[in-house]
Amino acid sequence: MASDTVRQRARLRTAFLALVAGGACTALLWRATPFLAQGWGGAGMHGYEEGPGMPGYGGGTRGQGRTGLGSSDQHFIVMMIPHHDGAIAMADLALSRAQRPEIKALAKSIKASQTRENAQMRDWYRTWYGQDVPSWGPGTGWGWQNGMGMGMGMGGGMGMGTMGGGTNLWALRQAGDFDRAFIEQMIPHHQMGVMMASMAQTNSQHPELRELEQAMVRVQSEEIQQMEQWYRNWYPGGSSPKS
Repeated sequence: MASDTVRQRARLRTAFLALVAGGACTALLWRATPFLAQGWGGAGMHGYEEGPGMPGYGGGTRGQGRTGLGSSDQHFIVMMIPHHDGAIAMADLALSRAQRPEIKALAKSIKASQTRENAQMRDWYRTWYGQDVPSWGPGTGWGWQNGMGMGMGMGGGMGMGTMGGGTNLWALRQAGDFDRAFIEQMIPHHQMGVMMASMAQTNSQHPELRELEQAMVRVQSEEIQQMEQWYRNWYPGGSSPKS
């Protein structure tokens, strides 16, 4: 168990370094894409407009401009919802394609909990910021890819959608051993979600969101441990899934 914890921490450190490296790409893209800031990628979100309220233009603040993202809570919600959407899409596939009842049960739980969390975050966003959560344009996403197209990944870098916790739904649909592919994609996806929620707690302004972030870390960490155990039991000759 201790060695498993060490390996998981090492994977998270690797993902964090990828996030830091991605932040350098973000800085270079600010002039061309004003809504990329603070290490988060946001290209393709409808409803964003350039202006003083946008991050990268002196740092947007709540109430400044129509769509400024000065609040870390606002940033977290905008980025976590599409990340959850990736897990929900994977879970939907698992409900129809998984062979093992354990995977189907996990997929059902992931879909239910993350759908509920998305609805709660959307409600908070409307209450706190007076608008709906911006939608993502076709072909873009945060930490996941719907098909073979390139997505926006960590730090906003094009083509980085599968780095540090991304998924590829096209590859998952084509997988010969779906259960194995599901675990290999869901573990790093969850690891990135845990990292996002852990980091966001530091600057969260709303205690209710901080509580939700803590729950995300707890639940997804438990699910990671469960999937790692299944993987060792079912595929003893294979390498452990890595982020």
